[in-house]
Amino acid sequence: MASDLKAHELDDLNDIDLETKLRESKEELFNLRFQAATGQLESHGRLRSVKKDIARIYTVVRERELGIRTAPESNEANA
Repeated sequence: MASDLKAHELDDLNDIDLETKLRESKEELFNLRFQAATGQLESHGRLRSVKKDIARIYTVVRERELGIRTAPESNEANA
């Protein structure tokens, strides 16, 4: 699923893709927490990584709302 996303990689995604990536990351975090609670989690560092990915996504979304970052231009607008 999510794998150490970078902010510049998130810049290339439109709002719908960001929402999808956020939902996937939250689902993965839930599963990792469940595994940790049941003692099945092998990589505890992955929990931290997924939390940071979620924070990066929220940051990009908020910066777009404030006008600091811009969403990528759609292909339909350029045609």
